[in-house]
Amino acid sequence: MGRRNGGRPLFGTLRRRLDSCKSRYTTVDDIVNHLRSTYPDYQRTKQQALTRLVQQVLEPRAKPAAPKVSPTRRVHDDDEDDDEEGGRSAPRRRRNTIDQGEERLQKMEALHLRKRMQGEEEAQGSASTSSASSSSASGSSGSEEEEDDDDDEAVSMSTSEDAIYGEKYEPAFDLMKTMLRNKYTPKKDDNVRKKKPVVEDKNVELEVANNSKVTNELCAVNGGRGEAKAAVKDVNSKGSVSNGTGGGGSDVELKQKTGPRFSDLGGMQDVLEELMEVIVPLYRSELPRELGVTPTTGILLHGPPGCGKTTLAHAIANETGLPFYQISATELVSGVSGASEENIRELFTKAYRTAPSIVFIDEIDSIASKRDNLQREMEKRIVTQLLVSMDQSSSCMQSANDSDSSKVHSGHVLVIGATNRPDALDPALRRPGRFDREIVVGIPDESSREHILTMLTRNLKLEGSLDLKHIARSTPGYVSADLVAVVKEAGNLAIKRILSRRKWELSQGLTRCLGDWWKEPWSHEDVDKLFCTMSDFQEAVKKVQPSLRREGFSSVPNVKWEDVGGLDCLKEEFESSIIRPIKYPEVYQTFEVVNETGILLFGPPGCGKTLIAKAVANEAGANFIHIKGPELLNKFVGESEREVRRVFSRARACSPCIVFFDEVDALSTKRDSEGGSVVERVVNQLLIELNGGDQRQGVFVIGATNRPDVMDEALLRSGRLGKFLYVPVPNADQRFSILKALARKKPADSTVDLRAIAEACENFSGADLAALMNEAAKAAVNEKLTSVEATSDTNTYMPRHFEIALTKVSPSVSPAERRRYERLAERFKVS
Repeated sequence: MGRRNGGRPLFGTLRRRLDSCKSRYTTVDDIVNHLRSTYPDYQRTKQQALTRLVQQVLEPRAKPAAPKVSPTRRVHDDDEDDDEEGGRSAPRRRRNTIDQGEERLQKMEALHLRKRMQGEEEAQGSASTSSASSSSASGSSGSEEEEDDDDDEAVSMSTSEDAIYGEKYEPAFDLMKTMLRNKYTPKKDDNVRKKKPVVEDKNVELEVANNSKVTNELCAVNGGRGEAKAAVKDVNSKGSVSNGTGGGGSDVELKQKTGPRFSDLGGMQDVLEELMEVIVPLYRSELPRELGVTPTTGILLHGPPGCGKTTLAHAIANETGLPFYQISATELVSGVSGASEENIRELFTKAYRTAPSIVFIDEIDSIASKRDNLQREMEKRIVTQLLVSMDQSSSCMQSANDSDSSKVHSGHVLVIGATNRPDALDPALRRPGRFDREIVVGIPDESSREHILTMLTRNLKLEGSLDLKHIARSTPGYVSADLVAVVKEAGNLAIKRILSRRKWELSQGLTRCLGDWWKEPWSHEDVDKLFCTMSDFQEAVKKVQPSLRREGFSSVPNVKWEDVGGLDCLKEEFESSIIRPIKYPEVYQTFEVVNETGILLFGPPGCGKTLIAKAVANEAGANFIHIKGPELLNKFVGESEREVRRVFSRARACSPCIVFFDEVDALSTKRDSEGGSVVERVVNQLLIELNGGDQRQGVFVIGATNRPDVMDEALLRSGRLGKFLYVPVPNADQRFSILKALARKKPADSTVDLRAIAEACENFSGADLAALMNEAAKAAVNEKLTSVEATSDTNTYMPRHFEIALTKVSPSVSPAERRRYERLAERFKVS
């Protein structure tokens, strides 16, 4: 608009129009609205641009006026003076802004320089600096005019480039490689500086085992000769990484976190003995070099979860004091094509740079599965890159042994892999030159559990002494992580017990409600009463479920010997075959007694075969796996055999364990029958597992059936299910014993003659007697609810109730069937 109509006439015209309307409008917005509505030429201009133009015309008029002049008051000047003043106002404002910025910057520089000089004066403590500080103090306590003079003098000093930037000043934290070399280079006055107080800001603390990136960056710095050499010395959990040689090197003080040591590992004596063949050549690299052999390049640690594989790898790193690169296998995987392989190459490059070193890959099966089963090409490339990187380590060590050790770097990198699925790994990894050693970190046995508990409870405050042997015996199948959970749970139970007692003590003699009783302070006497007891550990064992028993295991039945009546001869047989070997294994080992033969219980239905098996599991206190009939059968080929293998594998892992096959005839019919291909494969797998091919030590097998004649004869030989125990129909004395066991928890009246009832129940099995007792209870309940004269004294079983029950319950085993089972007992030569 201004360019179209000319700048000076526009301002003159606008000014005249503003003079004509200044008395009616007091704000800029009202003036702009008036101009746009009155003059058509302003309607084509945007309101924002017109507002800015009006303000520009009105500004020179308001500037020389007094501060209290109203916005509507303006000073009338001629057009030329206003134009000149408006044209000069913008450069003048910019000049004032620049001057203010420079002045502010100069004051900040002067203040910074003054503070720096004061710090140097205080550190030196010389006479000249003390006089300078006193003069500065006297200057600061002067009048305002003197302060202004000092500021002007400081500003004049800061304007000189030599005064501000002439002196060399380094920042407190510098991550550049050059600054790191110069800062940590040993000098002649190191001894003098060591006597002075160490400034915390100058210390660089690194975690060797956990912060591998910082360590790698420091080790990558080349020294004076262009060679990068790293050595970590472990002294009282502290180490030092030395980079370079000669005067161009640098020493970085490293502080390791206190980690696990071999002395902290319980129950791993055999594993540590096997590891010594790997650790000693790793710690003393000159030994394999002098012998001319290649040290171990890889160790594969495999075993169930929670057995201590990761802790063992950390202990190896802490004992040897070597650089430790820990990484989870999933951290190497990237969504970008080629980035996963680059991550693996980077990891091994860093390890070679700081060799000798250790690379630990946790859960390695997630990136090194069998390539035949992988669907994506990226996963196959990851496995291939891992193979190539491990081969590179082997070739570097071989070339170092073949050449002069003073000229060639050894490049000894030990790769440790951990997995709980070793069968899922690619076979190419499990060969010499890659993972040379495969060490099984298995489930601890009783002595190992006792050793682990000793390590875990050495710092606990206990009342008296703990029977760790009893705790270890009552925790079969518990791994190290489960035992840690037991100790924690025992501590929580102790806290709960102490808090309950404290709450009761505080509530005694107080009428008010103790809502915040837990906030009350503790005295020294109360603190001294804090301790764990043996009962806390016994209760903790019941609450903590071991990780290996969370799938496939049955809960230990709550059936005791008192609940089983009339089978005294079978009780004695189970005592000598299963219960005593589990409770006193050392005695049986001394006499070299082998208990590999399984037990087959057979007899008429309902005679107590399943009940006595449950009672044996409860009395032995062992783990219990209950297989109910044909639940292992699967329509898919190979799945049934896999389930059988899995059952025995779990039992071996949690030994001592009792495996009870109820209705075992459904899984072991004769193999020459037609249409039984699936069952035949299951029978073959059962034969292999029962034969003890995989060391069935500590696994006790019990089978129960009422059709032993249809079972495959190969299963009934000695060493498999070779011990036959016949469970007959009870006689009168046995029926009386069963009735007493059933009536032990029933409100039977004293007038009830159980022996007479037992004599009246001819050919009744144990299940029939339980049904009889249940019918008598129903008769008592019906009489209680229907009788008008019912009182509270009639809540018992009366003889008339049993008479009613006898009319409703009949024996389930006929005399003919009883004779048939007796012939089967003679056939199997059961005593």
